Amino acid sequence: MNVHSNLNDTTLRATITSIFEAVASEQNRPLAPLTDDLPLMRSGLDSLSFAIIVARLEERFGTDPFSASGGQTLFPVTFGDLVRLYGHGEG
Repeated sequence: MNVHSNLNDTTLRATITSIFEAVASEQNRPLAPLTDDLPLMRSGLDSLSFAIIVARLEERFGTDPFSASGGQTLFPVTFGDLVRLYGHGEG
């Protein structure tokens, strides 16, 4: 299941990256370079920042893959996992 099938991988990644950067700036948090293998816990963001990011991603894409799966979603560990979750509906 593609969360937003009319977005290609580059556009999806750019959108998610932009949201991460905006939230980091708004929350005055340092942001590590967003590489696929970056553990989210080492991104420099806190739990409030992640909550804001997930809310904005839901607003942007019109769905929340964490709740849309009926509780069967594996939570992403890395930035790449998060991008894949929003791109394919799975971690």
